[in-house]
Amino acid sequence: MSTLKSILLFAALTLAASLQIGTAQARDIKTATFAGGCYWCLEADMDRVNGVIETISGFMGGTVADPTYKQVTKGGTGHYEVVKVKFDADVISYRELVDIFWRTVDPTDAGGQFCDRGDSYRTAVFVKGAGQKEAATASKEAADAALGGKIVTQILPSGPFYRTKASHQNYYLSKKKVITRFGVVTQAKAYKKYRSACGRDKRVRAVWGTEAYAGL
Repeated sequence: MSTLKSILLFAALTLAASLQIGTAQARDIKTATFAGGCYWCLEADMDRVNGVIETISGFMGGTVADPTYKQVTKGGTGHYEVVKVKFDADVISYRELVDIFWRTVDPTDAGGQFCDRGDSYRTAVFVKGAGQKEAATASKEAADAALGGKIVTQILPSGPFYRTKASHQNYYLSKKKVITRFGVVTQAKAYKKYRSACGRDKRVRAVWGTEAYAGL
């Protein structure tokens, strides 16, 4: 009887594990790539969206292979700071994600975002395939109508994605100490102070009013 119980228990555990693996494999995981100014800030916003699984900060849209953060922010490489968003399409659609993106940025600003100026801080939606392009275009048209035709953000074809260094990933959560103009603080605290001083949330609310992303 003891042997039979062991066999039955093993069978039950194997079946449960198989069901869990099958469920995980059944998830419809897709990616979207957005440029929204400082990638630390956009990463923080997108992580709060229901259905988003992971966000990765990096660069896209330029002419230099595997650029450094210093190269990109200095200018001349053509890259944008971007966030690659992995999401569960069974929870949130690509179109819904783009709709949210507009409302986390100031898409009427062609020169950068908030206190961050220059090409690397411009906004863009990088699309992959006809389906994403169609959805992003429809989303932009709707958002543009809501803002009275003022959106300057471009919809661009995806190119090579270059992940930024590890110390810039999930910056807004990091407890690592850094020296800043705010003193010696954790990266998470430095991020909060930077975001506030840069006026990001205040400007987004000024542009979008009650339509601003609720996660700000």
